[in-house]
Amino acid sequence: MGAVALFITFEGLDGSGKSTHLERVARWLDEAGVPHLVTREPGGTELGAAIRHVFLDRRFRGMDGTIELLLVFASRRQHLIEVIEPALAAGRHVLCDRFTDSTRAYQGSGRGVAAEVIDRVDELATGGRRPDRTLLFDLPAETARRRGHSVPRRRSGGVDRLDAEEVDFYRRVREGFLALAAREPRRFVVIDSNRPMAATTAAVRAALADLVGDAQ
Repeated sequence: MGAVALFITFEGLDGSGKSTHLERVARWLDEAGVPHLVTREPGGTELGAAIRHVFLDRRFRGMDGTIELLLVFASRRQHLIEVIEPALAAGRHVLCDRFTDSTRAYQGSGRGVAAEVIDRVDELATGGRRPDRTLLFDLPAETARRRGHSVPRRRSGGVDRLDAEEVDFYRRVREGFLALAAREPRRFVVIDSNRPMAATTAAVRAALADLVGDAQ
């Protein structure tokens, strides 16, 4: 591992495979003996977990985009202070399931919250903190929504408030993610996750080869 620990985020629609591949990368790093931390948003702290519960609760379907925005940034600030920055300072790579790009895609492109509003809250809460590298797992909105409503996920109680959205919402979010990637091509690696798992895994390995080396 190099001298500088990296803040790496995994982004994409629910059902894109981002969380599965984050877990795989964590295993590679474990096997290679590379110090790292796995975390997620909303969440990552006791406060963040409480906010996540409210954020995803299907009882609150009337929550608008601005309320969502304020909730996720409250969680994010605590997450940065308590977890992310200390881990990086200690020389551990941070693998994070979602960060501010999700807010820009979901609350910005999906809900219609103005970019200027997101920028102001982002600056207040995080100082405009950006990841060092972002893997965006891309697939059609229809496929993502179908995976989100799969029978195993419903049986496990995994269907949440955002899963109830119509496919047009997911199309807007996907477009938002791709627009972000187009604006910052040096930070983003777009991974086509609408293909066999082995091909997606190979693309992830290539994107993070400098971290995992030859770990299997």
